[in-house]
Amino acid sequence: MLLYFRDNFFNAGKTVILNEDNVPVGEVDLRSAFGSALDVFGPDGRQLYGGKFPMLSNKWIVMDGSGGERGLLRYRMSFLSKRYEYERYGYGVYEITSPAFSREYEVLDEKGTRAASFERVNSWYESSAYRLTAYAADIDPYEWVAVVLGMHEIEKRHRQSGG
Repeated sequence: MLLYFRDNFFNAGKTVILNEDNVPVGEVDLRSAFGSALDVFGPDGRQLYGGKFPMLSNKWIVMDGSGGERGLLRYRMSFLSKRYEYERYGYGVYEITSPAFSREYEVLDEKGTRAASFERVNSWYESSAYRLTAYAADIDPYEWVAVVLGMHEIEKRHRQSGG
């Protein structure tokens, strides 16, 4: 499944999720300009996933539509690449990697099988936009939207803190 979605400059408001035919298939609600939390809605308008930082943490919690925790995204130090891990409770750990100056990311499961890939598709003066391709059926593509935007939030926190 192929999905396109974006962030907003001011980290607040709703943005549409589009499929490969440029048809709206969901929505992301970036809840507040003062905090980092979001909700992901499906084509029927029902909340499917959410994401937020726990108090005093740089890890991103992904939740299902009723608020139950589904997984945890964390940054991993790496010298010549960008690296994250998404621990999907009950499924295992997915490694998210990208070469140092690339805008393309690969998501591999513990067996090294590609579960998803995504890339930033915006220009430098626009808010971040992503194209996500989900390959594996074990994790919902809309859950990957919450993970990718969580990764984006972690990167924004790193830039703001100077590291």
